[in-house]
Order: sequence, then C-alpha cells, then structure tokens
Amino acid sequence: MDKLGPLWSFLVFVLIFTQTARVNGSTNTAGNDNVMGVIGAIVDNSSRIGKEESVAMKMALEDFYVKFNQSLVLHIRDSQRQPIQAALEAKDLINTQHVQAILGPQTWEETSLVADIGSETRTPILSFADTTPKWAPERWPFLLQASPNEFKQMKAVAAIVESWEWRRVTVIYEDRDSSASRVLPHLSNALREVGAEISQLVALPPFASSSLSKILKRLKGGQCRVFVVHLSLSLTERLFEMAKRKKMMEKDYVWITTDPITSLVHAMNASTISNMQGIVGVKSYFRENGGRFQNFHHRFRKRFSSEHPEEDNHEPDIFALTAYDAAWTVAIAMRESKKVSHLLLEKVVHSDFHGLGGKVEFIDNKLVPVNIFQIVNVMGKSYRELGFWSDGQGFSENLTENAAYNSSMRVLGQVFWPGGPWYIPSGWTLPIRSNPLRIGVPVGSLFKEYVNVENDQSESNISFSGFAIDVFKETLEQLPFYLPYKFFPFNGTYNDLVEQIHLKIFDAVVGDVTIVARRYQHAEFTHPYTESGLVMIVPVISKTSNRAWLFMKPFTMAMWILTAVINLYNGFVIWLLERNNCPELKGSVLNQMGMLIWLAFNTLFSINGERLHSNLSRMTMVVWLFVALIIMQTYTANLTSMLTVQHLGPTVTDVEALKSSNAIIGHCTGSFLSKYLVDVLHFNANNIKNFNSIEAFAQALETQEIAAAFLEVPLANLFLAKYCKGFTIAGPTYKVGGFGFAFPKGSPLVSSITEALLKVSESGQLHELENIMIAAAKCEDVEPDKETPSLSPNSFLVLFILSGGTSTVALLVYIFCLDKSMLRRKIMWRLMKAAMRHWRCQKQRFSRRVSNVAKSASLWLLAFREIIRKKSLYVNQMKYYVKFRQKKIKTIVQVLLCVEGNT
Repeated sequence: MDKLGPLWSFLVFVLIFTQTARVNGSTNTAGNDNVMGVIGAIVDNSSRIGKEESVAMKMALEDFYVKFNQSLVLHIRDSQRQPIQAALEAKDLINTQHVQAILGPQTWEETSLVADIGSETRTPILSFADTTPKWAPERWPFLLQASPNEFKQMKAVAAIVESWEWRRVTVIYEDRDSSASRVLPHLSNALREVGAEISQLVALPPFASSSLSKILKRLKGGQCRVFVVHLSLSLTERLFEMAKRKKMMEKDYVWITTDPITSLVHAMNASTISNMQGIVGVKSYFRENGGRFQNFHHRFRKRFSSEHPEEDNHEPDIFALTAYDAAWTVAIAMRESKKVSHLLLEKVVHSDFHGLGGKVEFIDNKLVPVNIFQIVNVMGKSYRELGFWSDGQGFSENLTENAAYNSSMRVLGQVFWPGGPWYIPSGWTLPIRSNPLRIGVPVGSLFKEYVNVENDQSESNISFSGFAIDVFKETLEQLPFYLPYKFFPFNGTYNDLVEQIHLKIFDAVVGDVTIVARRYQHAEFTHPYTESGLVMIVPVISKTSNRAWLFMKPFTMAMWILTAVINLYNGFVIWLLERNNCPELKGSVLNQMGMLIWLAFNTLFSINGERLHSNLSRMTMVVWLFVALIIMQTYTANLTSMLTVQHLGPTVTDVEALKSSNAIIGHCTGSFLSKYLVDVLHFNANNIKNFNSIEAFAQALETQEIAAAFLEVPLANLFLAKYCKGFTIAGPTYKVGGFGFAFPKGSPLVSSITEALLKVSESGQLHELENIMIAAAKCEDVEPDKETPSLSPNSFLVLFILSGGTSTVALLVYIFCLDKSMLRRKIMWRLMKAAMRHWRCQKQRFSRRVSNVAKSASLWLLAFREIIRKKSLYVNQMKYYVKFRQKKIKTIVQVLLCVEGNT
C-alpha cells in the first residue's frame, strides 16, 4: 500500500469515464439555514460495525445541534469493505459534497487509499482502523487514528496465557487484514516476556471454506491446543462453526479472541454463540454507569432497532462509542476552526476530553491507547464478565479504589472451558502415530561413538546409532506415555540445527549438542545427560629432570631419618652388650664411637653372629637383620621401578603459556568453541583451527601442527580412550553446559523428558551405556604408568616397632643383670679389705707359736662373723654367697696359717 501511483491512475480513469459519485445517505440536523459544515463518513454498511458507526455518528451530530444550535451535514458512504470503492467514495465526498473532514473507514487497506486522496486536498481523515504504521503521520499528515490502539490488549492476551502456564500458542488471523501484521509483533513480544511463544501463524483466507477445513484439520493434528483468534466477525462465525464440526471445541482446547471479535459477541446469533462455548475473550472497557452513557444507550437502542430491524441485538459496543466520539470531536473542532482545513486538523489533534468510549486525546496523530480491558467467558446464550485486566497492575474482579490486583487470571474465579468448567486445559497434546515428532540429528558429528548417521548402499534407508541415540531411546522408555518420533539427518552447523526448531522444521534435536546460552534463544534444553565442562588436551613428553639424587627418592625424608635412628639405637645396644667381652670395643672415646657407628650399619650387610658373646646381642641382631632385609629389598624394588619406568608429563600446563607463545590450537568443526575461545579465553582468532575428524585431531597433535586441542569433557574422555598413550588433559576444567536434548521453547515435553532422563541416570543405565561406549573405543595399549611414590614410615611402622622393641627389651635385661653383678663385687671387695686389715695386725706377732695359729683362725672367723653381724643390711643377701664361698675362705685361712708358720 506504500506505492499507490499506478492504482491512483486507475482510479482517476474510473472517475472520468464513470458516474459513480452518488449520495448513499446524508443527514442534515436543521435544514440548510444554519449549516456550519459538511462531514463525510465511509463505513461498511453490510457489517455490524458499520451499522453501529452510522447510527452513532448521526446521534453525535444531533446532540451537537441540541447543545450548540449549529448543524452539520453528514454524508455516509458504503465502502462494501473494498479499498477501491472506499477511495472512489472519498473522491466523490471531497469533490462533489465538499466535505471538510472524513470519518472512517474501518480497515487499513481502505484507510491508506483514502488518506492519499485526503492529503492531496488537505482534508483531515479520522480513521477507525485499529492500527496505523509509525511512519503514517509523515506520509499523510492529515491522517488521524480515531480508534483505540490494539497493541495494549496483546499484553492482556499474554497475561491470560501466563496465568495457566501455557508456553505455546497458535495465532489465527485474516489473510487480507494488513493491520494483523502490525499487531502480531506486539503479541509475539508480549508472549516472549511471559516465557511463551507463537507456535504457528495461520492466515485464513476471507472466503474459501474448503481451505478452512484443511487448515483446521492440520491444526488438530499438531500438538498446540491454545489458539488466539484475530479475525473479522464474518470469518469468526465460519471458523467456530467448522471448529465444532472438527471436534476442536472440546476438552484440552483453548480459544482466546481479541477485541474485534469479543466486542461483537453480543451481536452474534444463537447458533454462533453455541459454537463458541468456552472461549475467553478480551474486549475494550468503557464505563456504563454514567448518566450520559445511559442516555446514549437508551436512544441508540431505539434508533438502531428502527434503522436495522434485521439485527436481533441492539446493544452498542466500543465501535459505536468510538464513532460517536470521533464525530463529536470533528464537530467541536469545526466550530472552533471556522472551516479552515489546517486549523481544523490542529483543533482535532489538540482535543482533550472524556468521551463515551474513554479519554479522547491524540499523541502522534493517534488516539491514546486503552489501558483497561474486560475479560469475558462465552457460556450459555451469551457471555459472563469474569473481571478486568489493567496494564501495569494485572487482573482484578472490579475497578473500585479497593480492588485487589493479581498477575494471575485465576483470581477471577472458575472459567468455563471447552469441554467443561472443572477441567483446566493443558494447552497441548501428544503426537500421534500419523504425525510423529520430527527429530533432527547432526550428520557431521566428530565422534561417531556419540552420533553416527549412515546410509545404506541404495540410500533408501538411513540408520541412526550412537550413545546419544541410545540415551534418548532409554529415556523414552521411562515416559508414562507413548511418544512417536522419527529421526531426520541434518548436515549443517549445530547452531543451525537448533535454529531449525525455531523455524518449525524439527520438533526436537538429539545428538552431541552442547547447552549454551546462545542456543536458548531458539530452543529449550533438557537436563544434560553428560558431564559438563571444557578441557585442554595436549601431547605428553618424557620428564628430563635432574636424577642425581634419585637414589634418595625410594624413601621419604622421614623414612631415612627413622632408619638412621633405629640403626644407631640397635648399634648402641649391641656395643653395650658386647664391650666387656670384646677388647676391640674398648679404648678411647673416639674409638668407641667409631665402633658403635660401625656396628649400627654393619648389621645391614653381614650377620657377624659367631663374634657375638651374649645371647641378648644375638637376639637383637636377628630381629634387626630381619627388618633390615625387608627394608633393603623394598628400597631396591622401588629404586628399580623409578629407574626403569618412563615418567611422562604434559607439554603445556595452562592456557596462558599457549597465549604467550602464540601457539596454534584446535577444536571441533561446527561447535560453539570458536567463539568461546576468543571471547572467554581470549585466544587470537587467527590461531584457532577447525578439525572435522578425530584422526585429524590426533595427527595434528602428534605432528605439533597444533599445541593443544579443546574438547568438551565427554568428548575428551572418549578421545583419551581411543588414544590412551601420547595425550593427556592439562589445566583446569572450564564450566560449560553438557550435552542435552533440544525442544521448542515452552514445550511441555521438556519437563517430562528431563524427569525420564533423571530416572535413567539414577538407575545406572546411563553410566552403563557410557561404559559400553568407552570400552568399545578403548585402545589395547596400556596407559602410561603414574610416578612411583616414595615410601614413608607408615609402610614399615610394625617392623620398626618390632626391632626397636626387641633392642629395648635386651637393654633392660642387661641393665638388671648388671646391677646384681655390681652388688656382688661391692660386697666381695669389702670382705677382702677387712681380711687384709686383720692379717696386717696378726703379722706383727712373729714370736707366737704355731699352736696359736688355730686360735688366730678362730679369731679370723669371729672377726668375719662380727662384720657380718654389724652389716645387718647385707645379711640376707650374703647367705647364699657365704655358703658358696666357704671352701675358698677355709683355703685362704690355711694358706695364711702356712705362711705364718713358715715365718
């Protein structure tokens, strides 16, 4: 409608060669004596809306005359809902009737042509179309939208959808109504704000009933059961008649109508009302309790019934009120502008009053939008007023000052839905066998173990296999209902594959598809069925660190210290036990310390049992030799392992090393990682390469074509399973979403599939499937051994306790025996000293006879007895000793007597 040059030429041709300029109807409120101006109107007299508008405009000018005693002539023409006819009528009104303003028409197609004609003659056009483009005031400055804007009511529709937690709706609109194309974006945005979306846009042809039947049959075969209807009255009547035939006005179906339909429900016949049972509608609200409205209501019913007796209902609606206010606005403006066109337009634009339909005020050449809508429910022979919806506040049962508002429509009470009042429709249904889910599967998966799509030789059959396919099938087994599906291959990027859901090509996507925020714009994902994360895979190299101190590695430092302490301790015990029996262990302090250390460590390499004199020493030696043998063998084995096993390590440990060296890195073709590596990890885009096969990945790493490869954790585990030697994971794990199944946004299947997927995971089936996949891909090579650990004292704690305990027991026994020996020597020494003193005294009596020797001996015995008596503390201890040594004492006495006799 933007380019009307050719069409206008055609109209001029018609005007020249035809005589179609005729008056369909005119009204003069007071003859021709006091006529203030002429107003034209273009309506569709065949429609209920056009009939109401005609009556309302006439009543407005009559009321104007009554109030101001000034009359206006109203010429009403019938457009027959044809844009060209509307343009012809407008041309005739301006050129023949010399109207100063034109009211109408109803549709934008008619309005755009009439506006072109009005702009040429600078005639103000007050359109009743529900929407006008934003650019209209610039092209047609004399065009005004005199009807409320419908954009706000789309928020009310979205609020209804949100209240019942529906996530997908199908929009049905009239194909020839271009205003719908401007309303639909607002509806889509409103639904998106509440977490819902438009499932389908269905354009109905205005006349063909056969195509209508096919369209409804197709809609019935789909899953979505929530329909938003934005049609004309005539097409609405045929739609619901056909819907009832197709049994689409029953349980589980939801029908929501917009203002152009809902505001005319009162005018529908009983048959149409019967076909529309259970629909919920949104209609513009206007106050009905004022005296001015009551007066208008009474007169309108009377006037309408007389002019249109064929109509069963004579109640006015918002269209009549809008036409009344528009006619009143022009009349007031003409009274103040004195017929000057530009002044007339200025006066209309600056109108500011409360009319019958609401606030009359123009902003950007458009009537201010309505903020309050009424929610009605068709039931019985008419409809029930459920409540109201106010922009920015929500639903309420009334509009009083104390009204309670809520974001949910549920506060308005019970709703009569199709199929019965006590059942809340789910808004969707399961697919049927004849119309299964169309599931897209990626063809270019890098890891065939996850997704493998193969064609047979004849290419008549396509097979789908892999871990992702198996998990999906196991998940469907857990659903409480049967879900038919069919796989379809897709050869493109993963982002494009997910977008196919948004484009309605696929109903779901199954494969190794990573859950990322960007893809959430087009689809909704289930719970991930794999571990989430991103890791870096790098080649491994042999460690070339300094091995000069490798002989110390088999034991920890604590182990070495404890071994040295136990050795020294055992050597000290043996030295102490053997020093009295071995002259080599005596001598200077330095010599004895050297012998002690030698004994401590010689034990590890020789037995020396034949050189030991004490049984305690032999016992200590045997236990320590047993412990030392075990420690030496363990040390030898551990050191041998460290010398023979190859120790491997990653070539790169973190991403910072890669970035600083400007290294080349790789990732899978078609994945989201390219953007992630640049935006998050800050790699240079020129240093990133794509690979389309796992073999190319491995070869690039081996030939150092790339320094590292970035893979999601499940793919990295599979890669390392296939190439178990030569590669390893280095650096941290970066958190990204795992693999998930994609469905349309708002799909009710998401929650069911997620619950079933969790059951598969908790039952262990998911882990079992993953093990089968890893086992099938695992190579025969043994994975590189880990570094041999150093042994700590904990490994030999029992042996150390056994050795230390044995040496300690031997030491304690030796000390006890040493104490008894020292006591005996002390007593013997005292006896010897006493004997020597007595002998010296007796030696001075050289002249005594030998006969006194016996007496002297007795005196010696008396002396010994006296000493023993005085030393009562040692009596008990010496009893055994005296008996044992009595013979020796007698021998000593005899020797002494012999010596004395010789003297």
